Amino acid sequence: MRTPARSAETARKPRTDAIRNRERVLEAAKAVFSAGGADASLEAVARTAGVGIGTLYRHFPTREALFEAVYRREVEQLGELAEQLKSENDPVDALRRWLKSNVEFVATKKGMVAALALAAAGSSELHAFSFERLTKAIDTLLDRAIAAGEVRSDIRAEDLLRALIGMCYMHDQPGWQPTVMRLVDVFVDGLRVQGGVAKQATLQPQAKAAKAKRR
Repeated sequence: MRTPARSAETARKPRTDAIRNRERVLEAAKAVFSAGGADASLEAVARTAGVGIGTLYRHFPTREALFEAVYRREVEQLGELAEQLKSENDPVDALRRWLKSNVEFVATKKGMVAALALAAAGSSELHAFSFERLTKAIDTLLDRAIAAGEVRSDIRAEDLLRALIGMCYMHDQPGWQPTVMRLVDVFVDGLRVQGGVAKQATLQPQAKAAKAKRR
């Protein structure tokens, strides 16, 4: 006769395995879509993940469902990166690094960007989720830079996100990445306040007002 503890352990195991398989499928999908684009086969994803195609379909019954899951995961990871960068000593450098990480994401995962675009295009809720999560990530870094008196206080997270999307628009053109990296530098440098921290005391009330307005 199995003890209650043993029964509970047995009941938890399939769930643990299922979570692990789901993560493996998402990692594999990221790699396969990066290499093969949105039309890459789901069989290739299952093979790369080391699971059967039935397991993949149990977690993601349609191609669109898999695209959406990968999309949400990538957006969350960009949000987590912002959380990590907010502890950096230089708030402007942290903001710059986050923006450039987005450019690197687009550059190294062009095929997956196409897949993610398909996921977002078919779901207004997914688009709203990504826009909200990414603007929150930018806000995390932007607020610090404004409070430090390093950047102008009339800029909004939505402005930065739209500018970044615009700069990456021609990602399918040869040699675009160095140009966009340079534009990010120009853009961030253009946000700087002349005199930096010397104007911090004056800018902090403005920063609070601007933050309240953004919300």
